[in-house]
Amino acid sequence: MSENTSVPADISWRVSRTCDSGACVGVARRGDVIMIGNTNDPAAPANEFSVGEWRQFLAGVKLGDFDGIA
Repeated sequence: MSENTSVPADISWRVSRTCDSGACVGVARRGDVIMIGNTNDPAAPANEFSVGEWRQFLAGVKLGDFDGIA
């Protein structure tokens, strides 16, 4: 994981359909990098992950590995 201090303005963020409050996580892909940003602060640095890291995370979500966090 790394942090991108300058998020390009042309990034097309995806947000969960269940995000009603606006306080959500935005996800975008730029080349071989998956970017995770904060919808409350779009100018804030985004975290970057490789596609492999992102796939491993999604697999863990689907398996319920993070169900006890929230």
